[in-house]
Amino acid sequence: MRIIDRIYIDGQFVTPHGSELGDLFNPTTEQRIARVRLADAEDARAAVAAARRALPILASTSKEERIAMLRRLHDAVAARSDSLAATMAEEYGAPAYFVAASVQRAATVFLDAAETLKAFSFEQTIGRAQVTLMPLGVVAAITPWNSNCGFICGKLAAALAAGCPIVIKPSEMSALQTDAVTEALHEAGLPPGFFNIVTGTGPVVGAELSAHPDVAKVSFTGSTATGRAILRAASESFKRVTLELGGKGPSLILADADLGQAAKIAAGAGLMNSGQACVAGTRILVPRAKLDEFLPLLTAAVAAVDVGPMVSRKQWDRVQGYIRLGREEGAEILTGGEGRPEGRAHGWFVRPTVFTGVRNDMRIAREEIFGPVLSVIVYDDEEEAIAIANDTAYGLQAYVMSGNADHARAVAARLDSGRVVINGAGHEPMAPFGGFKQSGIGREFGHYGLMAHLEPKAVIRP
Repeated sequence: MRIIDRIYIDGQFVTPHGSELGDLFNPTTEQRIARVRLADAEDARAAVAAARRALPILASTSKEERIAMLRRLHDAVAARSDSLAATMAEEYGAPAYFVAASVQRAATVFLDAAETLKAFSFEQTIGRAQVTLMPLGVVAAITPWNSNCGFICGKLAAALAAGCPIVIKPSEMSALQTDAVTEALHEAGLPPGFFNIVTGTGPVVGAELSAHPDVAKVSFTGSTATGRAILRAASESFKRVTLELGGKGPSLILADADLGQAAKIAAGAGLMNSGQACVAGTRILVPRAKLDEFLPLLTAAVAAVDVGPMVSRKQWDRVQGYIRLGREEGAEILTGGEGRPEGRAHGWFVRPTVFTGVRNDMRIAREEIFGPVLSVIVYDDEEEAIAIANDTAYGLQAYVMSGNADHARAVAARLDSGRVVINGAGHEPMAPFGGFKQSGIGREFGHYGLMAHLEPKAVIRP
């Protein structure tokens, strides 16, 4: 049994002060594969102190020095891609396509940040004022389990580019992945305190970081409920926050869409990362007149998507509960249902499930399930479709399918969503990412993500 009994503070691996142990499981086999010794509030304070000492050193570095560090981090993570992928597959159980993309993204975020930084100006003249964009200070990042290495690296890249040292609290459910990526980051040889990684629980380490007076900003990715708690804690000292929270994205299929292509895009968008994705398009909006033609195409497309297990028994139980709830609410199951897929006696696998006859006021259409459960909702005209798409507490990522690019863009412009993907377009790493409404506050990636770590200072000449 492997024991993860180290965290990373001030440029070195250290034994946590905390003594509580947590279990780590392989979700494919349900077997316990490791235990992690969890950090506590004292460890969090030590990490913040290390970052605070490093702040004046990092803040005084040049763009060229930061770019060089970002490139070293890229090289270090890229060199460990095979071991990172193997660890992610064992501990998280994501489909192979997602593992490959996630590990690659963990490395390339550093190059993206370097390119952003290269073109960025920290100085500008506005009237008689010289405006300088200053590093905010120590950043605390709290990251989830559904793409562990990518979130750690992405938040580190943005903070480093801005000149902010960072303390990262990854999910304790991803401790094997965290340990592996920390080893890679350590190989880049950054000065002590520039980044610190402290694995612990949200109520202990996350709460300490959110309230700590020496933390200037909290960057959080996770549930809307936890985001509210972080926002309340951060408000006491007016910390800056970036919150990337839940989603209940619409996949809006317009009347002029190619239904075969649209079915494949909708299935992929809804079931990506086994449905454990805040950007999943879990509400599929279909013209009533096209429904009978569309449903068999969707059934075939769903069957072709590779879906892995849920991350934990708790998450498996949660998804099963929502499948039961959908039936109780009066929706009909097109494909899937409760229980494991045929041939699976073990593992936290869910049968990819599609509901039809769904109204947008049903809980399965309004609450984030975070599993492979999709709802098909019919509409009679485009105005109704847009109204249904926007009738949600969330607004993170939406999808539009159309046979006409101008038509798709016109509809996309009317959706209340931080991002809208047209006809399955790929990820754009430089575009801002974040949500409207209860999907969060602020933006990550590219120019906007860098700006979120900076504070403008104006010096006015006589």
